[in-house]
Amino acid sequence: MKLKFIAGVVMATLSLLAHAEDAAKPAARADVKAEAKAANKAGEVAKGEGDMVAAAPKATKKRADVKTEAKTANKAGDVAKGEGDMAAPAAPSSKKRAEVKAEAKAANKAGEVGKGEASK
Repeated sequence: MKLKFIAGVVMATLSLLAHAEDAAKPAARADVKAEAKAANKAGEVAKGEGDMVAAAPKATKKRADVKTEAKTANKAGDVAKGEGDMAAPAAPSSKKRAEVKAEAKAANKAGEVGKGEASK
């Protein structure tokens, strides 16, 4: 009987020790908010679901310089337009519109132009 009583006292003592609160005082709300703000400014807080990536490098050129370079590249034809790959631009036609229309009409009359899905 004494053994059960001693075991019960030991169990009660151990459970009280296990649930004892830490003596350290928790940080104040203002302190926690200040730490979070500093970490966010320093880039230490991950955003979204992905892993934290290094910050983007700072630009070395001025915006006006980049715009000028883009404009000259666009005029020179170095900028691709649309979704296709950048192939050599087609040479301008030497024929007039009326000539092309006449050729198309003649080819259509001669049956050289396929019709429907079977011609594909």
